[in-house]
Amino acid sequence: MVCNDALLQPPLAESERQCGRILIVDDDRDQAFVLATALTRLGFQAAVAHDLAVATQKIQDRLPELIILDIRLPDGNGLEFCAKLGDDPKTFATPVVILSGMESPDIVRRARTAGCRYFLRKPYDPNSLLLIVENVLADGESGA
Repeated sequence: MVCNDALLQPPLAESERQCGRILIVDDDRDQAFVLATALTRLGFQAAVAHDLAVATQKIQDRLPELIILDIRLPDGNGLEFCAKLGDDPKTFATPVVILSGMESPDIVRRARTAGCRYFLRKPYDPNSLLLIVENVLADGESGA
């Protein structure tokens, strides 16, 4: 199923909400809430974790089809977490989008080395993120 193509579209009817499970891991509660709300309105099943401990529990409870991950988190580094996901047989095929405001000149290379498939710098274009989300889920890139 292809979801709407813009984050500003009206919400879908309840019967149309079947696009995919997404876990947003970001300690910025406002930004995570806005993103989760927008994705939910477009038909995705969005869950939020504000730290890696909660993210780990949510992944164990129900494997997401896509993880949107910040790098700087209160209980650890998102890049290290991404690498651990890639080493775990349960999560190695789950695509990760790094969404970060980190300004390091080699951050994209480091993110790719850690196993992320996509990197978007904050502030980001919501439509670019949506396009990535739709493409990942439509291509069935995840192992879920």
